[in-house]
Amino acid sequence: MADLAKSAPAGAGLRGRIDYKWIVLSVTTIGSLMAAIDGTIVTLALPDMMVNLHAELIEMIWVIMGYILVSTVFLLTFGRVADMFGRVRMYNLGFVVFTIGSLLCGLSGSALQLILFRLVQGAGAAMMVVNSAALITEVFPPHERGRALGINAVTWSIGGVFGPILGGFILAVTNWRWIFFINIPIGIFGALWGYRALKEMSARRREEKFDLVGAATFSIALIALLVALTLGIDLSWTSLPIVALFILFVVMLAVFFWWERRTASPVLDLSLFANRVYNFSVVSAMLQSLGLFAVSFLIVFYLQGVRGYDALTAALMLIPLSVVTSVVAPISGLVADRIGARIPATIGLVLQAAALWWFTRLTVTTSYVELAAGLALMGLGGGMFFPSNTSAAMNAAPKNRLGIASATLATLRQAGMVTSFALALAVAAGSLPRDVMMQLFVGNNVTLGSAPMQAFVIGMHSAFMVSLVLLLFAAVISMVRGKEDRRGQAVAEQAPAE
Repeated sequence: MADLAKSAPAGAGLRGRIDYKWIVLSVTTIGSLMAAIDGTIVTLALPDMMVNLHAELIEMIWVIMGYILVSTVFLLTFGRVADMFGRVRMYNLGFVVFTIGSLLCGLSGSALQLILFRLVQGAGAAMMVVNSAALITEVFPPHERGRALGINAVTWSIGGVFGPILGGFILAVTNWRWIFFINIPIGIFGALWGYRALKEMSARRREEKFDLVGAATFSIALIALLVALTLGIDLSWTSLPIVALFILFVVMLAVFFWWERRTASPVLDLSLFANRVYNFSVVSAMLQSLGLFAVSFLIVFYLQGVRGYDALTAALMLIPLSVVTSVVAPISGLVADRIGARIPATIGLVLQAAALWWFTRLTVTTSYVELAAGLALMGLGGGMFFPSNTSAAMNAAPKNRLGIASATLATLRQAGMVTSFALALAVAAGSLPRDVMMQLFVGNNVTLGSAPMQAFVIGMHSAFMVSLVLLLFAAVISMVRGKEDRRGQAVAEQAPAE
């Protein structure tokens, strides 16, 4: 497979002069950058949206949560469809749908319209996310995938740096609608570049039937879980609607697995989990997301509510995390290509656990230098973990199941993120009045008294300790995943696909 790039699409112009694998990386990088910047900018613009659309706080929360919900729920379905009908087609369609969604979001005349069009954006994002790693895995040989995924991961860090800067500039010179309109030229360019430059290399499997029952039961289960997690703070975890949603989640998930074991063409190929490296890599990713996604939210709440910074300043103060990650990720990917993912990924998790221990030292008077040191340490660990762990999972997947393998990894990671997000809100709700918590969530300035400040900091420390334990557990799982022979695997993959 090492010469796959040279034998694949050669066409006129640029495609004939550049190895195809780098063209694929360039297209997927554009998609990642657009999604990364969009996420940061939208959060910063929530206060302006709320005022201009005369919206309620709960509606602004669903501007964020609706996007996360859809982009998570459809990952598995889109991964299966991509394996059946083509990953390039699905990825390019994702560009188009995301761009149309951005246009509609910018034209929204009410909060309800904005929420609905954010669902469209989320669907487009799911199409791109589920196929990004699969496309990279398809064209890069095993001993180069870590480096490629590391380069791709840099774009998420760049989005974390430039998102707040670009968002602050847009909101200073114009209105919130341009945070969506800015996606349109990027999306058009990405869609055209993908259409002209990418070539479908996966064997389409139209003879396989789409598992509608499996997709429906899994989607219902995941929607029930995510809605229960996001509404549980407001309604209380023991309220009848929340308990009913958790029961629905368990029942639908049980039905899903029962059905998947019996259908001829399952939406989730359970044989993937028979591979130890894939299985343990996916579990490590889920635990890492579960442990860490809450951290950024809690630190932003801390900077705004305890330290008194505005939303833009708080976002900019997180930049050390993104900068260090962007520097380390490509290097870590290269190391993983040489020695396998086990060592760099495990060290990365341990470093992130150390960063969480460092954050338990935060007080109402901690200097920014100390906070920045912890953020840099967390970025170092993240840069080591993500590209190496993702490449290990994708290397272990069969070539004809890359779409569903990527979808499973992304789905469990996203589910961990949403669950972690619920943890962050639970900590805030346990120490802050509900209206104050909601105001902080949408970026409004709030001044806390001494007692709420102390209560929030104590709750934040407890959440960090829970996350620390989860990361150490993830590190153990990562360490015992098994060894890889990426160069040997590259030779094995030269055999024709099924």
